[in-house]
Amino acid sequence: MARLYGRDSRKKGMMPGSVVYVGKERTEPIDITVTDYTANELRDVTVENVEDVFGFRDSDSISWINVSGIHDAVVVQKIGEHFGIHPLVLEDIVNAGHRPKFEDGTDYLFAIIKMLDFTGSDDTLTSEQVSVVWGESWVITFQELPGDVLDSVRQRLRRTIPRVRFMDSDYLAYALLDTIVDHYFMVLEQLGERIELLEDDIAERPAESSLATIREIKHQLVFMRKVIWPLREAVAGLDRTESRLLHSATRPYLRDLYEHVIQVIDTVETFRDMVGGLLDLYHTGVSNRMNEIMKVLTIFASIFIPLGFLAGVYGMNFDTGISDLNMPELTLPFGYILFWGIAIAIAGGLLWYFRRQKWL
Repeated sequence: MARLYGRDSRKKGMMPGSVVYVGKERTEPIDITVTDYTANELRDVTVENVEDVFGFRDSDSISWINVSGIHDAVVVQKIGEHFGIHPLVLEDIVNAGHRPKFEDGTDYLFAIIKMLDFTGSDDTLTSEQVSVVWGESWVITFQELPGDVLDSVRQRLRRTIPRVRFMDSDYLAYALLDTIVDHYFMVLEQLGERIELLEDDIAERPAESSLATIREIKHQLVFMRKVIWPLREAVAGLDRTESRLLHSATRPYLRDLYEHVIQVIDTVETFRDMVGGLLDLYHTGVSNRMNEIMKVLTIFASIFIPLGFLAGVYGMNFDTGISDLNMPELTLPFGYILFWGIAIAIAGGLLWYFRRQKWL
């Protein structure tokens, strides 16, 4: 999991609004795609140079410009300058560790959201920053890497004819934000399944590996909490804005998005409580197991105490020639058998007593 909301020493001493990439070192090429559509037509435009997207700013159609790769600050700055995006906003876009936020830029609206997903065979929870900027007829999304969870929006754009609901850029921006939030539920579903399986394992037999898994899930939930809590404030701010770029028809969808964010937060808090309960269950299971082990060891010790006493007594040095009372049992022809008979009788009697007291 990446470090959230950190600052980078490379920006020390720079002026506010300096467009400098802050994040993990990346060398992947920048990929820019454009989906341009009207009510009845849609076309995917191949972009060779960053200047190819400039013509979509004032077109009559709705244009979704997706930039995969923010590590090339020059490309981000060129797009931002042409579309009239403030340098402070561009600075936030290229800062991969920025917290989710919303900002009203008068001629555009701007939101940052984190895209969460599990990657790798070890189910590592990863976070990728997605910045969404939209104006009158265009929406620009800035992502850290190629690949996202937005294919459902692309499919809806292709299937929905006429695209009346998508004809305002604010609804397209809402659809992108909503899809990312909906993917949170899929991440939470996987976490919920892991918690349930872990609970069963701990209830049957707690192990050190279970404790490591508990800590991992706990860290993932804390990570999600840091991502989602600021988003609540951002979506609320988006709903409260009086910008002309946000139409009244879209506001009910934003309120629904806000409810989804609240639901995600509630689920995260519930899972955190469950993980805390799993930690208590683990310690209780370990304690109970230790008590069972100590009980068995105590029972065996209790059995061997009298046997050890007898063995100690008859293990002393005696001389029956001095007196008949000088350990007379040593001269008995069946003394050895008698000793073991007494030992077995004592052990059997103790076991019977322990079972009667339900200690076994």
